[in-house]
Amino acid sequence: MLPITVRSEYEQVENAGRVLEAADLETDRSRQRFQHSRIGLLLLWASSLIVTFLCGLAVSSRIHAPSDSGSLTEIINLDADRKPSLYGVYDKTFKSARYIDLTHAFSPYTAVWPGFSKATFKPSVSGADMEGFAEKGEPFSYEKHGFVATAYELTTDQYGTQLDPPAHWNEYGATISDLPATFTLRPLVVINIAPKVKKDLSYAAGVEDVKEWEESHGRVPEGSVVFFRSDWSLKWQEYKTPPATYPGVQLKTLKFLHLDRKILFHGHEPLDTDMTATLEGEAWLMHNNFAQAEGVTNLQDVPEFGCLLSIGFAKPLGGAGGYARYVAICPEDSTEGGTTIADSPGAPLPRQSHPLRRNDDGVLRPDPDAEDTKYCSVAGALGCQHQEAVWVEKTE
Repeated sequence: MLPITVRSEYEQVENAGRVLEAADLETDRSRQRFQHSRIGLLLLWASSLIVTFLCGLAVSSRIHAPSDSGSLTEIINLDADRKPSLYGVYDKTFKSARYIDLTHAFSPYTAVWPGFSKATFKPSVSGADMEGFAEKGEPFSYEKHGFVATAYELTTDQYGTQLDPPAHWNEYGATISDLPATFTLRPLVVINIAPKVKKDLSYAAGVEDVKEWEESHGRVPEGSVVFFRSDWSLKWQEYKTPPATYPGVQLKTLKFLHLDRKILFHGHEPLDTDMTATLEGEAWLMHNNFAQAEGVTNLQDVPEFGCLLSIGFAKPLGGAGGYARYVAICPEDSTEGGTTIADSPGAPLPRQSHPLRRNDDGVLRPDPDAEDTKYCSVAGALGCQHQEAVWVEKTE
């Protein structure tokens, strides 16, 4: 049986059909009654217009019951005249766009300011005795428990690719859990200072760099995010600690972007905003209640104009920093960087090349020397019933 809302749409179509039949009948009668009359011809013409209008109305409101495929096009057709929907935006734009990850994966090897120590990764252990399942302090494993989990000892929330809220410096500032959901998606501006950084490793972006971008692309959009490309991140894996010399952004540039162009926030590849002794740029931002992004990467793959930025971050209550995930979403023909939904649909996700095992630093990585786990060989493991895997389809 069709849902009530769909049945009502069918009823509307059927009613429209009856009106069409009545209109056709009236047209035939009019043709006979006024065949040799000028007035009859006018009425015949008017009747034809009515029929045409009703045909168009019936076609525009035609409803198809959803098929088993549940395709997005069918959903769009179903909902188009009944309620607001952004599904069409996804289907026509985002589905064919290119997605470029601007985020470093953080690890025990990640370079960090010397005032903080590096993170530690290790297996999660049972926090209590669980009779017949796990003893207190026992690491969870694929074989005995059916799953693993990782415990992270994070010395700071200023680690890797991050989003700094004002509370990082400002005791009255918004914390990471205070940031509104409207941060989620914004226009992305990429200002390329890499050629200047190549000549001067300490180059700091000026207002003139912003205006050069505007000469080519127009005014920086209000509410946008502005990332400065320096290519500093290309050597990320080589950095044991952040280099003492690095590119930055001038304070007057930050003021221009926020106070004149009204941007949401800016971002840069290094882990600090500038090389001044007082870190004046970051101090001004935080104490004026602006956020900033640090440690972004892969900007060399992102067009300077025309992309959007997806902004995600962990949300610890009262956090003074945020482990962030930035993804540029760009028009399909604007870059060869990144991937597409067709190439990386996300479900199902690809299998690892080898079984996952922890390395010496506690990080799960594919291990070519590892043997496959014998799932359900230990009684009581999750995902098992009578020591058989519940995810394996049984053959009759």
